[in-house]
Amino acid sequence: MIEILRHHLPHGIELSCRVSGEPGQPVLMFLHGFPEAAFVWDDMLAHYARPENGGYRCVAPNLRGFADSSAPTDVAAYRAKHLLQDVLALIDLESPTQPLAALVAHDWGGAVAWALANQHPARMRRLAIFNSPHPGTFWRELRNNPAQQAASAYMNFLIRPDAAALLSEQDFRRLWGFFAEEQPPGTQSDWLDEAMRQRYREVWSQGLEGGLNYYRASPLRPAREGDAGAAGVELPDAMWRIEVPTLVLWGMRDRALLPCLLEGLEAHIPQLEIRPLAQASHWLVHEQPDLVKGHLSAWLQS
Repeated sequence: MIEILRHHLPHGIELSCRVSGEPGQPVLMFLHGFPEAAFVWDDMLAHYARPENGGYRCVAPNLRGFADSSAPTDVAAYRAKHLLQDVLALIDLESPTQPLAALVAHDWGGAVAWALANQHPARMRRLAIFNSPHPGTFWRELRNNPAQQAASAYMNFLIRPDAAALLSEQDFRRLWGFFAEEQPPGTQSDWLDEAMRQRYREVWSQGLEGGLNYYRASPLRPAREGDAGAAGVELPDAMWRIEVPTLVLWGMRDRALLPCLLEGLEAHIPQLEIRPLAQASHWLVHEQPDLVKGHLSAWLQS
């Protein structure tokens, strides 16, 4: 059974969370990306709370700016240090006496998770990343790889001041286009049915500006006129090191985040497992839920 909890964090932010499992059990925390919300993890929340699948306490927050969590209007409120503060405070509430069993994250949730694992490795035993680029390889490819620069060009649309209005037009026509990946054989190609569409509409109708502010607050994007993007940013090597055991699941048909982003990861992550999913796109959690759970479960038990 999935419950809705509203956690009031000490620094004034409120996070609406979807939770399952008993308090006091080892915690799996799930972080979503854009343009999604915590509900996308419901299948995993129910699965991993069952005793036969680990009996975990499973927690999936709506990150700040999404759904009915707090949504500050200042773009600066979406810088990494504030996003990390939210998740650290949530860990304090949900797992006060032990590290997370694992932090599991996708897309922008993965960006937060990479930073958290780098700066606060003691707060988790394991890290699992689904199609979210490590900052070092993303920075490298945005600076040097025309193919990744082109694939990420949409980011410069999302930082426009009118992006939310444009994305909302015609029943969110442009947002539905985000999911219009080529559906390879053997995937759950019908996942975006009308019931699921309605769940997205309900979230998007609560506002898009918070999610878009993640893009506006980050310098890691392609260059454009008057803005050097990633080419104007220098990241210290210390930001790239991940000392916790890490699983990377990667849908190889992702049109926005190319397989080149996996190259060289082992230099930054000593305890790394990469499992490419040849027949999945960016939306691997929806397309191949059983395969994803199978990989994650085997890794949690290893």
